[in-house]
Amino acid sequence: MSVNTYTPSCKVSEGDRRWFLINAENLVLGRLASAVANILRGKNKAVFTPHNDCGDHVVIINAEKIFLSGNKLKDKVYYRHSGYPGGLKETTAGKILDGRFPDRVIRKAVERMIPDGPLGQQVLRKLHVYAGGEHPHSAQQPEVLDFAAKNSKNQKRG
Repeated sequence: MSVNTYTPSCKVSEGDRRWFLINAENLVLGRLASAVANILRGKNKAVFTPHNDCGDHVVIINAEKIFLSGNKLKDKVYYRHSGYPGGLKETTAGKILDGRFPDRVIRKAVERMIPDGPLGQQVLRKLHVYAGGEHPHSAQQPEVLDFAAKNSKNQKRG
C-alpha cells in the first residue's frame, strides 16, 4: 500500500503577503521582536520553507514607547566601531530611545533574530518601524495585530 505524501514547499510567486500593524506602546521588547521575526520569516504559516521568503510585512508604530524590563534602559549597551584603531563606540538603550532614531532599538532586536545572509536581508526589508503613531502604509490596509492580548507578560505591568 503506497501513500503519496510530500512536504509542501512555499514558492515565492504563490505566497500571499499580508500586512500587519502592531502598536508597540508598553510592549516588552524581546517578546515583540521574537514574534515579529517569526512573522517576517513566515514561521507562523503551515507552508513555511526555510530557504524561501514566504513571510508577511510588519508595520510597527510607537517604537519610542517600547518597554525594557529591569535596568535595561541604562545597562543594555549597543556597540559600533568606526573602523579606526580605538574606534569602539558604545551607547545605552535609554540614550537611543531618547535620541533621534528610537526605532533602531526594535529594528536591531528583530535583526538579531533573523539569519544572516541574503535571505535575511530580504526578510528584513519587510519590517517597517516608525517612532510615532503615523505610518505611510494605510493603502496596504494592514490588519491590526493585538500582540498585548496574546499573553499578559507581553506588556508592561502596573
